[in-house]
Amino acid sequence: MFPKSLLIMKNILILFFILFAVSVSAKGPSPWYYELRVYRLADAADESRVEAYLQKALIPALHRQGIKTVGAFKPVKEDTVNSKRIYVLIPYKSLNEFEKSNAALQKDAQYLADGSDYINATYNDPPYARVETIILKSFTFMPAPAVPDLKNPKQERVYELRSYEGHTEKIYKNKVHMFNEGGEIDLFKKLNFNAVFYGEVLSGCSMPNLMYMTSFENKADRDAHWKSFGEAPEWKTMSALPQYQRNVSKNTQYLLNPTSYSDF
Repeated sequence: MFPKSLLIMKNILILFFILFAVSVSAKGPSPWYYELRVYRLADAADESRVEAYLQKALIPALHRQGIKTVGAFKPVKEDTVNSKRIYVLIPYKSLNEFEKSNAALQKDAQYLADGSDYINATYNDPPYARVETIILKSFTFMPAPAVPDLKNPKQERVYELRSYEGHTEKIYKNKVHMFNEGGEIDLFKKLNFNAVFYGEVLSGCSMPNLMYMTSFENKADRDAHWKSFGEAPEWKTMSALPQYQRNVSKNTQYLLNPTSYSDF
């Protein structure tokens, strides 16, 4: 038989591992982080140069880093206001991966060669007007990005990027709660909105705000989904709750088409 002291030690170790396992389980999956780049272009020449850089240099280099799904989107043709833009979505499994990615690019000889026109552009011939970078942290109820299950050809698909701004940080957090614990994400899942991500903006120009992206076979499919959402009993109940009133100060919508080289 084991000495009493060893049995006590054994029981303490068992209890420790049980508590550790429960603690890890309670935390749930680790959040992902998203970098959303918005390239603002001066003209068609800019568009060609940035697209060549993304398709031939940046996205292949990110793939070599192990970042398997990178999104690249352009506004639908009907959007004349935002037409000269390209949106790039880069998911990271951690902030550490995000931090190391750019340093890895600078050491990637293939990337530096393939992206030379963009990387080495001169001051009087830049490939874009400006680049906006938005950093997001994934929502608790959708901690990782998802590649949509769509059947139509890429050029017909419509991705909708939305930004919900809040009056204050506290009110904005209330809308985040509405998506997670309040059931809004669950309703999107039930109605097959094919969400790509939901994220809290950690750094951006419209804070405090959250952003998310859903996807559809085409514009008609998008309109039909939103009609069903507005008519859903769950939404009518949820949106009528006193605690969720007036928690969005501005709702901005961007309808996008994926490029031929987008992984989403």
